[in-house]
Amino acid sequence: MTIDTNRLLNWPFEERVQTYTERDTMLYALSVGLGSDPLDRSQLKFVYERDLVALPTMAMILGWPGLWFSDPATGIDAANVVNGGQDLILHAPIPAAGKVRSQTRVTGLIDRGPGRGAIIRLERLVADQASGSRMATVSTTLVCRNDGGFGGPTGAVPPAPAIPEREPDHVVDLPSLPQAHLLYRLNGDRHPLHADPEFARSVGFARPILHGLGTFGIAGHALLKAVCGYEPRRLVGMGARFSAPFFPGETLSVELWQDGSKLTYRAWVRARNAKVLDSGHATLDEALASASGQKQTPHPGGKI
Repeated sequence: MTIDTNRLLNWPFEERVQTYTERDTMLYALSVGLGSDPLDRSQLKFVYERDLVALPTMAMILGWPGLWFSDPATGIDAANVVNGGQDLILHAPIPAAGKVRSQTRVTGLIDRGPGRGAIIRLERLVADQASGSRMATVSTTLVCRNDGGFGGPTGAVPPAPAIPEREPDHVVDLPSLPQAHLLYRLNGDRHPLHADPEFARSVGFARPILHGLGTFGIAGHALLKAVCGYEPRRLVGMGARFSAPFFPGETLSVELWQDGSKLTYRAWVRARNAKVLDSGHATLDEALASASGQKQTPHPGGKI
């Protein structure tokens, strides 16, 4: 089958309800490298149940719609789908445990032509199940590498934030575990690309790669470390494009520029001179307490 534009733009995603526990929160943090220094109390609060807090990027896995594109009715070659980019807006802090509901929809579709693939844009709203208060808006760009030329809408990808033409204000190097991909898949995404060496080779990768959202989570850790003093409430928005695969066991080197509450970043694997995240951007909530201690105010909220 090939992609049917109308069917895909109106894909019937079901509302999802998910209960998650403190164990899930700790597992997520461990899967993106928190706790690598067992004596670092700044990291310990993300992986230890005493005074446990959730990482902001954990919102990316809450209410996830699953591998919906594996349904043959989508017309998508699921084996050749990769994550092209992510954007996250946090409307409220993520609790260490809770119950959420989410609704996903397709917001855009671009046919890049034969041999060039297709791009699908998705938006997922995540809310607290009990109150309906909005917690996060998650936007995803999927690249369907083998699905171009179906006669769908054409168009350009929106321009990405430019990287400043000066030396970065911060550089944070974070190593990953060789089994990081096997840990991260326990958060829910069990696509064989992130576990099976033979499958990875069959779709053009030398070995299993870390999930794009895993790389994104490591970058989020770098931002918390560099400019947030490990205070998760300060980070209220984050996005990036995935420009190359990140292999488990590599070190992610994040270059960060700060202009007030606005951050720009990109990430490299220096050992092979590969830029794996590009056009990164993030937003800080300046109304919240800094490391020096100001009065805290709540995040803006909403309902879906």
